[in-house]
Amino acid sequence: MTTPLPAPGRVDLPARSRFAAALRRGLWWAVLSLTGGVERRGRLPRGGCVVVANHSSHADTAALLAALDARHTPVIGAAADYWFASPWRRRICRRLAAGFPVRRGGGGMDDLLSMADELRSGRAVVLFPEGTRGKDGELGSFHRGALVLAERAGVPVVPVGIAGTDRLLPKHGRLRSALVRVTIGEPLPSAVTPAGARDAVVALHSRTVAEPLGDSAARRRVAAVVTSRWGVPLAFVWALAEALSWPLMPELLLGVVCVAVPRAAWKMSLGALAGSVAGGLLALQLAAAGVQLPAPLTTDRMRAEVRRGLALEGASAVRQQPWNGIPFKVYGAGAGRAGVPAGDWAAASTTARGARTLSVGLGFAAFGLLMRRHRRHYGRYLVLLGGGFTAGLALIVHGWA
Repeated sequence: MTTPLPAPGRVDLPARSRFAAALRRGLWWAVLSLTGGVERRGRLPRGGCVVVANHSSHADTAALLAALDARHTPVIGAAADYWFASPWRRRICRRLAAGFPVRRGGGGMDDLLSMADELRSGRAVVLFPEGTRGKDGELGSFHRGALVLAERAGVPVVPVGIAGTDRLLPKHGRLRSALVRVTIGEPLPSAVTPAGARDAVVALHSRTVAEPLGDSAARRRVAAVVTSRWGVPLAFVWALAEALSWPLMPELLLGVVCVAVPRAAWKMSLGALAGSVAGGLLALQLAAAGVQLPAPLTTDRMRAEVRRGLALEGASAVRQQPWNGIPFKVYGAGAGRAGVPAGDWAAASTTARGARTLSVGLGFAAFGLLMRRHRRHYGRYLVLLGGGFTAGLALIVHGWA
């Protein structure tokens, strides 16, 4: 009995290959989400196809692996003289990028034609017909190899435009945050000319680059403040005021600014942490001198719990603050009245507040990166954040009443 050949357009790939492709897609989607986000427009046709795309960055491979359907188990043509020049590069290329070697100094056509059976089984073979990374967003001429392979295998050519990778990882540059967008075009016949395929990719790339990224006026205004010289001082003063009397936690401010400008999360979080520590020390000194500041939205039960903790553990009692809902100002004033040494208080409060402030700031930044493509909804996000904070604060105060 002979094994039937796959019917045209039918995907008949091993489950193990599809699983590995799904893992690679998840990996690169997660990585690109953390570096600015990734968007896709369009889908690959059912069955095997040769994908041709513009090439300006090493990040193009990650973008395509994150965007293309795992059911096609895409493989990427990679320069043999670079990516397969050493064992460790070869392993990285095969395992993380599903790469196969294509010689650039002769024999490359044979390498490409060896993938014909993979295409007939329903796989997507991804090639960069320029042969090298372009400069300044300009596409070079397309080599014929990808089109010859498509014609030999009897599968369509699918043009793809990639935008944003040249900002994410410039040629000979360093990694930075940028949104990556991938647009998958309509299939072209396998007999398409190199010029025709190039024109299709150029059109997709130009359209993708020109497509405006939806944004919110509220986010732009917040970003203008955060990125100005007033950004970090604002975080410092807010946190210092909250450690003395102000009822709104600095984490609320971080929820506003770190989602608006994720790259500013570190400096804003550190500014808030410095303000908390400084405010806590000032609150301790004022309370020790008998000064009693207003403490809105606090209760007698909160103060009693703080007195009990400080009596048992000293300054270390503040480590409970990030989790029990009692405002930091209650601990600062309580430490002053309990005679806790300022040095012990500074060390303990820095650790406690640092764990919470930095984790919250970075968490909001990660959320901001994931939601970057939805920036136009930032105003709605602020409404939800404010409502959630108000509800949570009400529950905490009620619970300690």
